[in-house]
Amino acid sequence: MPILAPPLTDSPGHAATRPWLEAALIFTLVIHGVGMLSMVLFLLPGIPGGTETEVAARAAHLAEHPWRWRIGWLPWQLTAVSDLLLGVALVGTAWIRKAPAIMGAMATLAAIVPDQLAQYWWTWEGVSLARHAVEVGDFGAFQEFESRIFVLTAGWGAAGYTLGAVCWTWCFAGAGIWSRRLLLLSVAAWGMFAASTAIVFVPDSVRQLPAVGAAVSVGNGVAFVLLMLWLAGVSERVLRRNRPDRGHGSFAPWRHPSRGLVARTSNLVANSRLARALGRLIPPLAMSSDIVDVVYVNYLVDAGSLERFVDPGLELQRLGPGGRLAMFSVLTFRHGHFGPSCFGPLRRLWPSPVQSNWRIYVRNPRTGRAGVQFVTTAITSTPHALATRLLSDGVAMHVPARAQVRRDADGSIHAQVDPGAGSSPDLSASLLPTTELTLQHEWRQCFASWREMLEYCVPQDRAMCARVGSGWVVRQEIALHIPLESCRPLSGSVVSHAAEAFVGTATPLCFGVDRVGFRFVAQKLDR
Repeated sequence: MPILAPPLTDSPGHAATRPWLEAALIFTLVIHGVGMLSMVLFLLPGIPGGTETEVAARAAHLAEHPWRWRIGWLPWQLTAVSDLLLGVALVGTAWIRKAPAIMGAMATLAAIVPDQLAQYWWTWEGVSLARHAVEVGDFGAFQEFESRIFVLTAGWGAAGYTLGAVCWTWCFAGAGIWSRRLLLLSVAAWGMFAASTAIVFVPDSVRQLPAVGAAVSVGNGVAFVLLMLWLAGVSERVLRRNRPDRGHGSFAPWRHPSRGLVARTSNLVANSRLARALGRLIPPLAMSSDIVDVVYVNYLVDAGSLERFVDPGLELQRLGPGGRLAMFSVLTFRHGHFGPSCFGPLRRLWPSPVQSNWRIYVRNPRTGRAGVQFVTTAITSTPHALATRLLSDGVAMHVPARAQVRRDADGSIHAQVDPGAGSSPDLSASLLPTTELTLQHEWRQCFASWREMLEYCVPQDRAMCARVGSGWVVRQEIALHIPLESCRPLSGSVVSHAAEAFVGTATPLCFGVDRVGFRFVAQKLDR
């Protein structure tokens, strides 16, 4: 058995922070987007100023499609909930000023009362009135009802929501979560909402003119688009406040090695905290690959030099007498049709990029589960890199300018990762097969034999990371099943400037595996 040791000192527990404000912002952003889509798909034919200018046509729409009408309003009822949750989250956030937060929550609550009452009456009593109006051919009572409801929701309700949004602006600007772009968006969005709301309060004879109703609808439509941009901008800054750039891991800055529109767009998306937060809402797919030519480059280094790379909530697996040592590994390999397992035989249509994984060995002290934590990774496919970075916790995937794993006729194997102008790590390894299975002195302090070393570093079917600010450890279960007999010792030259930042001048121990069947099975959460 390898000589495993506990940490030299007990690390204090990391209290889980509850990111209610982050969750409220993301929920508000998403549900407002769903609400706008619902407006277009379900509600516009029945809304004054929508696609139907005649009251008879609007009444007919409600009478003929009552459940379409009711379902269409459901996302807007949820937007009211999201606005209130955001107001409460602001009040409960320590770094937000309490006065504007409380005022914003009170204004939002005041807006919800007339708005939600109006929506309730519109979806139930309004349908009944519309049916009666269609049956008797008299739309006077329905038009009067519609006018009163419209004033409640698009007038008094909208006025309260707009006042609440102004208080939100005050909250975030006062906390330094601000920029000139957000200022311009605030002026434009809240100004547009205020103008559209004011039109609602003109006399009925004026408001019922088609042009006036259309102006309210268009104004609100533009204002809601600006609101979505505002929410996205604020969310990005709040998420970045809690997840600043780091020198390694998931939040290391991402830079594409090429130039042009694709590279600039990739940089924007890959570095966006909001894009990654939204990506986490998508369940991960099971992925498969027929990997070939895996090159393991392993280092045994002072454990203290690796501690700073371990996520809070995890602990480093220490080795050797007194737990002074720890292992660092770089795996570089060529995929074989890396794609979703559900594609079956069609997976052969997927590309076979080169990938390099840089990892340390960790455990979750609460559960006792052990695994690896990636400090950086690289892959030669930009779509794979972006998808993995956005959808998978703890995988800081970068794109190198060039990478290859090549096997020569004499059995030598060459692994190169060239970052170019990008943020990928670098590696250049030229290795030959060897029959030497003797461990050097520092390795013998940790492992009794070559096989024991393989038993420690090869069967690593779990990647782990701590999800920032949540108190959760994410573990990604992976099926590899590598027979230890298939691991061939290698010796030769390994050069990597990136590796020096992790291992200093340590001498690598290398081996290779010809073929590996890879399958990403599932992603789980542990406290």
